[in-house]
Amino acid sequence: MSDENAVAAANFYAQAMSSPRALAATLDHTLLKADATRAQVLQVCSEAAQYHFACAMVNPFWVSTAAAALAGTGVPVGVVIGFPLGASLSESKVDEAKRVIALGAHDIDMVINIGALKGGEYDTVASDITNIVEVAHAHGAIVKVILETALLNFEEKLRASEIAVNAGADFIKTSTGFSTGGATVDDIAQMRGVAGSLCGVKASGGIRTLTDAQAMLQAGATRIGASASVRIVGELTGAVDTRPAATGY
Repeated sequence: MSDENAVAAANFYAQAMSSPRALAATLDHTLLKADATRAQVLQVCSEAAQYHFACAMVNPFWVSTAAAALAGTGVPVGVVIGFPLGASLSESKVDEAKRVIALGAHDIDMVINIGALKGGEYDTVASDITNIVEVAHAHGAIVKVILETALLNFEEKLRASEIAVNAGADFIKTSTGFSTGGATVDDIAQMRGVAGSLCGVKASGGIRTLTDAQAMLQAGATRIGASASVRIVGELTGAVDTRPAATGY
């Protein structure tokens, strides 16, 4: 990480740790389990509103439910598309993005075409991202591009980050949480090195404690995706939520 990026990360970390509210503002409160019920989605939305998390992140089917639950709270709805494999048709991803935005989504977390990246089909990867960015930005939404870093080598992570940044991503993001691994400090530092001040970096996958979150923020993350968001903020306040964190993200 460059000296400039290191200073920026240190400043962001200090701000995030300054209060529970500031920490909560870095956390995407997430429920992406296949068996999530309406009651669980509503609970996540209630917690997102209570703690003022950065967003409540749900699967596409639950966007309208989440949007209704969060109306008037100031907390946006986040949604995943092309999830979790990234191998959907680009046209399908675009259609999905349009539909979830119409239903009230603001944060669009899309999975790149991982196979195309690994096969060197960089124009395909870039077009896939650009199409979503154009749709989202035209409607005031933001895009976080999921690289699925556990499946990539160093050079592929570098290239994927460069492609996403150049395509106009608002964030580059480590993981779906449904592959072979999640966020690592080294991956965050590498991604921040590419992103610089051009876009945010989101760490996701396996972040279950305040210590986990702190390590990612210190490495250069500006957003954390976690199902254990309530517990993480609770650790900062000393009022730890002892409910077990959900697995799978």
